[in-house]
Amino acid sequence: MTLNEPMVSALLGYYLGIHAPGHKDIREAIAATHHLLLGHGWAVPVLRRDSAGSQVGVVLNLGPKHPASDSEADLRATRYSDALENRLYLDPLAGRPYPEEVIARHDIKLDHVLPGDMAAIAAPVDFLGLNYYTRSIVRSTEIPEAQNARPAVKRGPEVTEMDWEVYPEGLHEMLVRLKDEYPFPAYYVTENGAAYADKPSADGVHDPRRLAYLRAHFAQAARAIADGVPLKGYFVWSLLDNFEWALGYTKRFGIVYVDYATQERTPKSSALWYREVIAENRVE
Repeated sequence: MTLNEPMVSALLGYYLGIHAPGHKDIREAIAATHHLLLGHGWAVPVLRRDSAGSQVGVVLNLGPKHPASDSEADLRATRYSDALENRLYLDPLAGRPYPEEVIARHDIKLDHVLPGDMAAIAAPVDFLGLNYYTRSIVRSTEIPEAQNARPAVKRGPEVTEMDWEVYPEGLHEMLVRLKDEYPFPAYYVTENGAAYADKPSADGVHDPRRLAYLRAHFAQAARAIADGVPLKGYFVWSLLDNFEWALGYTKRFGIVYVDYATQERTPKSSALWYREVIAENRVE
């Protein structure tokens, strides 16, 4: 893969100020997006030349955007959210221009886009990787809340330690949309998993919520395959509890528990279950 989650580097780093360099300028974010994607496009032919026979692709973190109500304000906000976080990356990879919903709204001049750039970004790839964790329910901030329609869509009661709604149906929705609107040769779920506050006990590390999360998402992946999505692989995030960017070691995504003081590793219940799934090649 050439890139993993360019949206995180561009938008979280240059627009939302969450990650380095901590800027909050949409124009910088769009420029960063373009140059990340351009780097991908330039890398594809080099990888093909220097690693003949290898599969080359790119990985995006994507998720469905659902309006909180059917008001025009919420629908408009949802289209913008989808354009900013999904289509800003998908469209140029598929040979299309950057979405007008973003460019026009922020009066982006795109003077950093040089002749030949968009063709380079659209270099044919062998697969698209999807990192999926949750959906977004979008509420407009353009009008006062009291003037908007009553929300009709609310997130479910189950959330992870990241405060992300557990919404496995969104994986199927996103995969089918990719097949229909962005027909890449193949797809991989390159990340999918959940952070929970796992605690060791005398007889191991039990994580029934993560096990249920994975089981539900595996079922949605199987459903997508049945619906014609050329899904070729699925990777759980993550094997080990690990360093999660600005959150450090505070969120545990692993199916293997890590004692950070001793570095001892203990497979969690989800890892033992996953081993059985792999051995039997099926999910009950």
